[in-house]
Amino acid sequence: MSWTDEKVAKLKELWGKGSTASQIAEIIGGISRNAVIGKAHRLNLSAKIKTRTAISGKNFDNSKEEKSLPTKQNRKSRFRSLIIEKDFEPENPKQLEELDENSCKWPIGHPDEKGFYFCGRSSLKDFSYCKLHLLYAYQPKGKKEDVTEKEEIPEFIEKKIQTG
Repeated sequence: MSWTDEKVAKLKELWGKGSTASQIAEIIGGISRNAVIGKAHRLNLSAKIKTRTAISGKNFDNSKEEKSLPTKQNRKSRFRSLIIEKDFEPENPKQLEELDENSCKWPIGHPDEKGFYFCGRSSLKDFSYCKLHLLYAYQPKGKKEDVTEKEEIPEFIEKKIQTG
């Protein structure tokens, strides 16, 4: 199929009126929708971007204030309470054989060292670590969100947050 001057003129006219590529292909006849899109692209015809409003004729309001759906908490806010909390239970050093499903399994030291042990604090439900070690294990993704007051965060946790 070759593009004649008449077909190109018809394509430009229909494209300008907002017809879809499928409609144009059907009107011109003997060409596919993809051929229409390819030719429109080669002719540098303006891209037809239809938004949800243009497609449905309805106005969509994306404001967060009017949505009544509960929003999911992001990763950092799920652990925010842990960051603010300063009173962690003391370590309960345990060897590998002593660990159970409710013990924090955070390793302290290097396995080849004589003083190697596991944290042993009470782990949180559905996690392998205690509250303190969750801060190390689950780092926030991407950019940092709003930072809490520096006075509330211990210095070693502050360093971890900055490097995450």
